[in-house]
Amino acid sequence: MINSRLIECVPNFSEGRDMGKIKQITDEIESVEGVMLLDVDPGRDTNRTVVTFVGEPEAVCEAAFRAVRQAAQVIDMAYHSGAHPRMGATDVCPLVPVSGVTMEEAAEYARGLARRIGEELSLPVYCYESAAFEEKRRNLANVRAGEYEGLRKKLEDPAWKPDFGPARFDAGAGAVIVGARDFLVAFNANLNTTSVRRANSIAFDVRERGREKREGNPITGKIVKDEDGNPVMIPGSLKAVKAIGWFIPEYGFAQISMNLTNIGVTPVHVAFDEVCRKADARGVRVTGSELVGLIPLKAMLDAGRYFLHRQQRSAGVSDEELINTAIRSMGLSELRPFKPEEKIIEYILRDKGRNRLVDLSLSAFVWETSSESPAPGGGSVSAAMGALGAALGTMVANLSSHKRGWDERWEEFASWAEQGVVLQKRLLELVDEDTEAYNSILKAFEMPKKSDEEKAARAAAVEAATLNASLVPLTVMKEAFRVFDLLREMTAKGNPNSVTDGAVGVLAVRACIRGAFLNVRINVKGLKDRAKAAELVTEAQAIDDAAADIEAEIIGRVTRDLAM
Repeated sequence: MINSRLIECVPNFSEGRDMGKIKQITDEIESVEGVMLLDVDPGRDTNRTVVTFVGEPEAVCEAAFRAVRQAAQVIDMAYHSGAHPRMGATDVCPLVPVSGVTMEEAAEYARGLARRIGEELSLPVYCYESAAFEEKRRNLANVRAGEYEGLRKKLEDPAWKPDFGPARFDAGAGAVIVGARDFLVAFNANLNTTSVRRANSIAFDVRERGREKREGNPITGKIVKDEDGNPVMIPGSLKAVKAIGWFIPEYGFAQISMNLTNIGVTPVHVAFDEVCRKADARGVRVTGSELVGLIPLKAMLDAGRYFLHRQQRSAGVSDEELINTAIRSMGLSELRPFKPEEKIIEYILRDKGRNRLVDLSLSAFVWETSSESPAPGGGSVSAAMGALGAALGTMVANLSSHKRGWDERWEEFASWAEQGVVLQKRLLELVDEDTEAYNSILKAFEMPKKSDEEKAARAAAVEAATLNASLVPLTVMKEAFRVFDLLREMTAKGNPNSVTDGAVGVLAVRACIRGAFLNVRINVKGLKDRAKAAELVTEAQAIDDAAADIEAEIIGRVTRDLAM
């Protein structure tokens, strides 16, 4: 699924207490083939459930329609109350492009979904964000202003005629807001106060929209307006952030509820630290935080790096350690355990049916290699040796970064460690890619070859698979060669007690490159395109020759130094 055209849908339903009703809605989503339900996050006091699912655009739109239809049947807005703003049984239904789909395409899918809801369910539908038809409707807060209680009057205003469906008040279902937007992270900061007024003050301090400017007293003074009669706003400190303060009886304290609409502009860790600063200035403490829905892996890794750098520590560590650092630093497990496999979108989308070599223990990998199966073989083992070489260089960089007396050099070595981790990850990926490339050749040979068309298709598939099987070890050589920069630096300037570790890394990388070169040579023998085969061998030979020179240089220097 990860390589398909994917969009994510994150509908918010105005029900967070009756899980039977939520189950009826999510059952409708799961009834659509090709859709994966990722997360169901109910809130009792907000009386709202955020659901996340992903799939091909057409399947997602079908699942979203069924969910909206079911929500309109099981949720009665006339009896709804909750802390979160809302306007309908399905309050908002945004589509988010994940891969292979542009924002423009996502907006068209959203408008198609909105049209169908309006026509087939006879509900008033507004389009927002990238799917909006006019500027004032881009902002969700503008569309939802007045909420459910003001919806009847709103529908009577020609300026707020629905984009689709009738301008008729449906007391049970309310209205639906459908849109297309970038990935949004819903993130709440927990406070050591029960005061909604103080929570709102902090929210106004940080949110991009800020607060209304007032004459004299900032709380009770007259609101200052511009020439058009609109309130003059004092912007908050964080761009691309929407925020309000509320009290959650279930928890017994107030929160700052934030929507981070562009985590490239304001990442989660920046929002958390800024709320901490603003809260502290008002005598309030942030005790932890809560993630509502899902978060991209990059956001958690960036947060982990940020907090390690704040400690002047190297972030050249595993993803697991970075994620755990982020969880601890932001108190993400204060209310309930934060489980990365359930909250990080890439981990949920990961193909759980795929048995990856790199997920095996070292012992299991060795025994799998020694089995009678031809794969994994020399190509995968070469990539693994390259990853180990990079790991040794990263280790020396981390030891150097944390070496007593070298405090002023921590950033220099931390930077090398982080580069090493990137190379490690890529070479680990190539462990599996080499075996997959070999298996692709076998699969191509299994294709039928009865008719002339089948024979031609089989021959083309074999040639393409053989070319790929030649390119993968060549890629291993290129990636491993990049590790030499790290190892040269670490053996020359790193922690002197670990110089031999760096030297072993050089030998491992050299073995990786030499082994991968042998795989290039044997695989290109199967290519019909001999000119391409010669080109690949020439390129690989140049890398191998250069690697031999670098090995001789570094190992020669280390050996001489050890002899002194």
